[in-house]
Amino acid sequence: MVEQPSADDTSEETQDLATTLSTIAEQSSEMVSDFLKETYGIDYASQVDPLNIGGAFLELTTRMMTNPALLVQAQMSLWKSHMDLWHSTTQRMLGHDVEPTIEPEQHDRRFRHEAWEDNELFDYIKQSYLLSARWLRSTVKTLHGKDEHEAEKIDFFTRQFVDALAPSNFMLTNPEVLEATMESGGQNLLKGLDHLLHDLRRGGGQLKISMTDDDAFALGENVAITPGKVIFQNDLIQLIQYEPSTKKVAERPVLIIPPWINKYYILDLRPENSFIQWMVDQGQTVFCISWVNPDETLAQKTFEDYMFEGPLAAIDVIQKATGRKDVNAVGYCLGGTLLSVTLAYLAVKKKPLVHAATFIATLTDFSEPGELGVFIDDEQVTLLEEKMAEKGYLEGKDMAATFNLLRANDLIWSFVVNNYLLGKEPFPFDLLYWNEDATRMPAAMHSFYLRKMYLENLLAVPGGIELGGVPIDLAKIKVPVYMVSAREDHIAPWRSTYLAIDLFNGPIRFVLTAAGHIAGVVNPPHKNKYAYWTNSRRAKHPEVWYKNAKKHDGSWWNDWAKWLHKHQGKDVAARKPGGGKIKVIEDAPGSYVRVSILHEPSDEPES
Repeated sequence: MVEQPSADDTSEETQDLATTLSTIAEQSSEMVSDFLKETYGIDYASQVDPLNIGGAFLELTTRMMTNPALLVQAQMSLWKSHMDLWHSTTQRMLGHDVEPTIEPEQHDRRFRHEAWEDNELFDYIKQSYLLSARWLRSTVKTLHGKDEHEAEKIDFFTRQFVDALAPSNFMLTNPEVLEATMESGGQNLLKGLDHLLHDLRRGGGQLKISMTDDDAFALGENVAITPGKVIFQNDLIQLIQYEPSTKKVAERPVLIIPPWINKYYILDLRPENSFIQWMVDQGQTVFCISWVNPDETLAQKTFEDYMFEGPLAAIDVIQKATGRKDVNAVGYCLGGTLLSVTLAYLAVKKKPLVHAATFIATLTDFSEPGELGVFIDDEQVTLLEEKMAEKGYLEGKDMAATFNLLRANDLIWSFVVNNYLLGKEPFPFDLLYWNEDATRMPAAMHSFYLRKMYLENLLAVPGGIELGGVPIDLAKIKVPVYMVSAREDHIAPWRSTYLAIDLFNGPIRFVLTAAGHIAGVVNPPHKNKYAYWTNSRRAKHPEVWYKNAKKHDGSWWNDWAKWLHKHQGKDVAARKPGGGKIKVIEDAPGSYVRVSILHEPSDEPES
């Protein structure tokens, strides 16, 4: 509970607090402004509206003006809601028990401090905000036009606007921040200002919010530490073979194809949550691709290059290292999309190099790409292509900012409150360390991916795209497939990933896990967290599948292991990296993963 000082409180602490707050008010804006101007010469004039949000809201405003009756009706509804709230607040102040007019959603963590409920004033502020936020979003949905993409864009950025104005994001309307300010004499705000300047510096003049303590982690020391060796490299990949931990291993090796939007070690964080370490301990011979963090020299690398120099090159090396002609392949997110085109290519070439395939949170039909689609239309892709043409690649921080917007309250505003208002140090968290370790995207590859798949959805069309002279038809994929998707996934919505069951022609086991794109996937069995759903019967529509699915507590990993066991072949003697005709290059995690932009903001001037 926040206690306000009495009017006659003239203690030294109160005077110090007043002085501190006055100093902050006078200096903070000037400090930040001077820092940006003198250190980086930042010019935001060319970045006013890169997503064409203004055009979308102009169309909305026009519709408002042509339908005043609907707008008046909406305003009356808001007025009535606030009158009901004022009445219930008055009753509560008089000592009566009243039910709240509106409550935060169950997953909304912005209002966890007890004062948001116990203090009548802050409870009123909270409910007033929630009512206005709900009203604004529902009114916008009612007034938007028939263009579905424009409607989604308006709704998405209305939510960003609403989230940014939450009372929890401001000192004077956040009871937890007020409490910390009183207790520390305003030192929390001074520390917060230091954090802000630090984050501006690490972002090269643009705010790059620190989500975790970067210094708490080091590749090969406490993350990405599963023992292994780099046994191959080319322009785009290093191939890691992991040391066995069992005397016997499955005959058929496993190749992991991670996405190249971030580093591979999302599947090899700490030992207790490492998917790769767990697979090794299950008696698998595990190989994993570690993608390069490209620079301008790789600007012309294409999606086709990623297929030939990625999974196809890796399989060729695995054949030499193990003597096996085929592998079981695992593709995660964009790595799964690449796996799908690789399988279709191999089917035409009549090369059975992949015995069974696992797709983790993978889109193959992009007709309903979820909220990421808000950022992708012809105008925005053209602007992005122009930007990529300047350097030959898309900056990793640009990709990271887009993904963070999908969960702004969790990945932006919670850190604004923690770091800048409360003045706390970010908590060491391996998952967020990985999340900040973004990679660049080669211009040619990324343009192809956005246009041919997201914009035109040609991967779902037989022969819609051509790679290596082969028309890609996913219907030619007849290998056994295990698909796992996450129920709260904002990047690869599970209902969209489910559409692949009508694209592939082999036996498919579809599994749905709880949580999101990362938490639902990186879920080791010993934690016994979340749940997953299975249904052996195919259904035309994902909702029908889900309605008849069986829920299982815990991790999907064990279910996948049972499925993989049917496709792994007999047991053979464990294989050490560097066996066969392949020589070791260096220890895992290798050098490619260490090419980082985490601590090296682009365009930062020399000191």
